[in-house]
Amino acid sequence: MHPVCLICSEPVLFESASAIAGTLSIPVFKHAPEEAELVLELTLEGLQLLRPHDKSVGALKVDFCDGALTWRRQHGGGTGQAIAKAIGLKQKKGLSILDATAGTGTDSFVLAALGCTVTMIERHPIVSALLKDALDRAELVTDVFEITQNMSLSNGSSIDYMKGLAENSFDVVFLDPMFPHSGKNAQVKKSMQYFREMVGKDEDADALLKPALKAATYRVVVKRPKKSPFLDGHTPTISHEGKANRFDIYVKKSMKD
Repeated sequence: MHPVCLICSEPVLFESASAIAGTLSIPVFKHAPEEAELVLELTLEGLQLLRPHDKSVGALKVDFCDGALTWRRQHGGGTGQAIAKAIGLKQKKGLSILDATAGTGTDSFVLAALGCTVTMIERHPIVSALLKDALDRAELVTDVFEITQNMSLSNGSSIDYMKGLAENSFDVVFLDPMFPHSGKNAQVKKSMQYFREMVGKDEDADALLKPALKAATYRVVVKRPKKSPFLDGHTPTISHEGKANRFDIYVKKSMKD
């Protein structure tokens, strides 16, 4: 049994489905097998991840055109947003950002919408496939496509990628590694439910900080749950705390120079 397979019931999409499945080395079916716990489904609306035999939790789809992101882009506070302040957009515009733990790409999209050029690295091939599908679909919506033009995606180890970079290759490196969730009854976002089931926590998260500090010109920004320890036990220059998350900022050089 394959942990994840791809299903596609639209004949016009079979060629695309086969290409995606080939990249991921997973089988393709018209319908979900009985034993399948998680499947990727390709429809005319895009690629999504779901539990085919459990309708209590909906499908996970990366969509840069969805209502929540559109509202945030238009009314979410611009450079006054917590992530924008942590990155340094109040001090310097048009930054080059390496998002080394891209996930569903929400933070990358927000930063690209604020004028940054963002390189995303995602090592889980299925998550990367969902991201690529979202970037492809964005081409159909002009104002969103203008933003995603400033976003690029690579699949692979961000640690290896950063180790191969020259020093100061990006203005800022952004890290948001998967952190183990505590609390049996805590409400977890739909996307995090799938991520924890399929991806698990980032056991090597501490190994991200050192190469990130090498790759960044101005700072490394680490997004963490509010009560979690500092990455690699390294105390940041400053931390910005929100209701649930904390941004730890490791400053290398002032942006005001």
